[in-house]
Order: sequence, then structure tokens, then C-alpha cells
Amino acid sequence: MQAMTKTKTNQNEVRILGGTTLQVGDVRLTFQRTLRIPDDGKTYPLPPGLGAFPLRRVDDYASRVPDGWAERGGVFLPMYQREAMWLSFGGSPTRALQIGVGKVCAISGGVFGADLRAEPQNYVVTGTQPWLDGIASGKGTIRQFVAMPLGLGYTVEGQVTGDERFGGLQLRAFRPKPGRDVDPIVAERACMAMPCSPMAFGAPAPRARAAGAMGLAAGGRMKQKVYPDSHGVDAWDPDATSRVFVHLVNSELWREITGEEPPATPVTAASYAQAGLPWFELYDEHASTIDPTSTLASVKSVKDLDAIKSTLPLEDDASVTPSLVTRLARALGVRDGKW
Repeated sequence: MQAMTKTKTNQNEVRILGGTTLQVGDVRLTFQRTLRIPDDGKTYPLPPGLGAFPLRRVDDYASRVPDGWAERGGVFLPMYQREAMWLSFGGSPTRALQIGVGKVCAISGGVFGADLRAEPQNYVVTGTQPWLDGIASGKGTIRQFVAMPLGLGYTVEGQVTGDERFGGLQLRAFRPKPGRDVDPIVAERACMAMPCSPMAFGAPAPRARAAGAMGLAAGGRMKQKVYPDSHGVDAWDPDATSRVFVHLVNSELWREITGEEPPATPVTAASYAQAGLPWFELYDEHASTIDPTSTLASVKSVKDLDAIKSTLPLEDDASVTPSLVTRLARALGVRDGKW
């Protein structure tokens, strides 16, 4: 296990814990490898986590990373083209967290880094929101995060802004104002064991090509709510924030920068379903969800854009029927009173 490393932001510290967990202020999260669900018009349950992506500091590879990364700092992780991920906030205290995909807010479709807003809500509340698998594109549904190269117009950033300048993810966490009581409502989601390729350290690489940088596009539709903030937007301290830029690289660029092998390609949704392994759904029928914005609702999926841009069909995208769906309960925090 790697030693804990850290990189400073404008106010609070951002740390990498154990090589796979990112701590942004008080928020701890992992970037979970997962099945890419089919983009077939169906709404799928939650796929499992197949292990966390490895994280590395940009500052540790400053002479090898693409131009512009050293100025932004932050961390980076490897993804294969058209691979999916989800963000797990398990174990985090209750905090407001803004999530950007290429500096487009994944919740509202607005500009990432704007002030916290209630209408439309442009953040999630960790401790209440246990995970996020994609952009908030529907009422109680999301479109899965899927990695695609920059410059082809597939990413959420490219569709919303007309340009693909940033890629990656951006995170900004807010602490509550002093004296504000924010109780957690948490749930746990299973993560399946997934073997990774062994590390192979090679000779130092030259400065890497920017062509390997990736952004996040929209994949298949999944049942998932983004919960409204029950504490209210004024519960959060705008002066107590931490932020970090999370760069995404393809497998070749990861090798060039780090000299390491990336994790093995994950299993397909079809092979996972055929093995009878579990999918998940959260028992939250009575919980409300935010309304999607027209900006994110109109984002086209990778499959939609393939029909316009590519003569090659999306691989491993056949419909599947999950045979085992495990229902997860939301665990409610318990308040301590007078004894």
C-alpha cells in the first residue's frame, strides 16, 4: 500500500490515501470501476464497484504530464476508452460537494465552480447522497459516466459548451457553517473483487502527449436519484472549501507518465449478468429527487453520437436482464439525547 500523499489547494488540504482514496477537505471518495450498462432505452439498476481506480499526483510527474496540467495540479487516473465509473462517497461526513465534468456541473449543467445554488441545485450532499454514477439527466435517473477522448465532441463538456478544453472531473467541497447540525443518512453498496495487472515500472518517459487526455460522456440510463438538500443552501460556508482537478488519461498515456500498467479491462455487462452476479437498487421510493435541467436532459449518449459520427457500432452493448437485484436500505443517523 502506498504511503499517504497530499497536495495543497487554495484553503484545505487534498490527500491521496492508500493510492485509491481521494480526500477533498472532509470528503473521502473513490472512483469505482464498474460495468458499462447497455444504452438500449432501458433503465438499469445499480451495477457494482469492481475496485477503485488508482490515483497519482500530478506534481510527482510534472516533467511527463501534458502541457497545462502542472498549472492545474491535482491528481490523475487511468480509464479505457468507453469504460464507465461511479463516485463513491462512503464514509464521508455530511458536506456539500460540487462535481464538474469538463467544468460543466454534473447536477445542473451550469458552469462548475459557481456559487452554491438551490434552484437549480448544483451540488450533492455527501452523507445523504451515497454515490453518483452519472449526470442528472432525468427525474430519478442518470446517464452513466463513460470515458471518451477529447476532441471528438462526445463529452458532456463538448456538447454543452461547444469546446473540449478541460476534460476530467473537478471537485469542490464545502463545510457547514459553524453551529449548523447536519446529520448523515448513509447506505453501503457492494464492491466486487477485481484483479488488476501488476505494476511494471519502466524507464522515465518523455513529456506525454496531450492526445491521451479523456473526458466524461453520457452512457446508458440508470435508476438513481439526486437528493435535494434538506439542510438548505445557506447551511454551507462559502469560505470553508477545498477543490481538486481530477485528470483522466487513457491506458497508453498512463503508461507513458507513470511507467505502470493500468488496471485490467473490466468485465462486460453481458458476462456479469450471465454469471448471475448481483445488481443493486436503493430502497428510497419515498425520498424526493431534484428535477433535471434541460441542459443535461438534452445531452446525447455515446450510442446516439456513434450513430451520427461513427460507422462502428458500440461494442458489448447488447441488452441484459439482471437476474439478481439486491435491495439496499438507507441507514439513518441516530441522534444522542439527554441521559
